[in-house]
Amino acid sequence: MERINWMEFREWVPSKINTVLLPLGTIEPHGVTANGADIIAPVAIAKEIAPRVNAMIAPVIPYGFTGVMDAYPGSFTVPEDAYRAYVRAVLVGLAKNKFKNIILINGHGGGQTAILNALSREVGRETGTRMLVVNWWSYCTDVTIEVFGEDGGHAAENENAFIMAIDPTLVHRERYNQDMVTANPSPGTWSAYPNPSSITLYKDGQGYPKFDLAKAKTYFAKVNDKLAKLVQETIRKWDMAGL
Repeated sequence: MERINWMEFREWVPSKINTVLLPLGTIEPHGVTANGADIIAPVAIAKEIAPRVNAMIAPVIPYGFTGVMDAYPGSFTVPEDAYRAYVRAVLVGLAKNKFKNIILINGHGGGQTAILNALSREVGRETGTRMLVVNWWSYCTDVTIEVFGEDGGHAAENENAFIMAIDPTLVHRERYNQDMVTANPSPGTWSAYPNPSSITLYKDGQGYPKFDLAKAKTYFAKVNDKLAKLVQETIRKWDMAGL
């Protein structure tokens, strides 16, 4: 979107393009890969699937609602009220610019997911715009298990592999130590601030990074295929329902 002028925009939206992809992320530690993994991943997804779903790509919203990882060097968190207001203004602006379908490609979980889900409903109702929020890593859990044979985690095998497929130079295998890894606590058992590890497994014993570039590329392709299909099917069903 930022690479075209206003005259081109008016010619294309909404007559030729009525769907926009909005990547969102945050800056936080990700083990031995980049602090911006939650930004890099959704931006790469948007670039891969935009041609398949006839969508324009909006500039990424890079800073987010980070939470328990924000004590690590190079991390940021935006207060919830400021984050909510900012993202809301962006969504309203996209609707005002005549996009019919706004697809939020989110790269960061935790409290950010709940905020985005609530905002999409609020702004959708107010503007008559159709909204889809997708948390790529969670939606593609089955792809993780298919490719790697087990579940993943934060900065674990699946997310680490996804970034490796985008740019292998961002993953520093030589810095990896298995003692850096911990398992996520079961709900209601324990919590800590700061989080004691920047690599956390969804299931104990599953998802340790293995740095397999071939599998990483396969995973990247399959994730993008599944996400493109979700966007296509959601829009098709909205259209069928006359929404």
